[in-house]
Amino acid sequence: MKSQIDKHDFLYQTRSYHGNFTPEALVFNANLQEFATRVGYISNLQTLGKLSPQDANQQITELWERLQRSYSGLGIDSNTET
Repeated sequence: MKSQIDKHDFLYQTRSYHGNFTPEALVFNANLQEFATRVGYISNLQTLGKLSPQDANQQITELWERLQRSYSGLGIDSNTET
């Protein structure tokens, strides 16, 4: 029995993948979950006054660009169903 919660697992929770399985889709799903988690944290920090709106916007923009590069790099075509 684990007596303490692992901080990383608590902060970066992941959910099971339920889509059509391909290795690329699974990787993108993990990247998308990380994006969503980080955007939530950035939004909360901005709401609490710990980040300026400009810093929050910059960080979210960088995360979005990273997610787009991941999508393109994995060669996922949103018009193709498997």
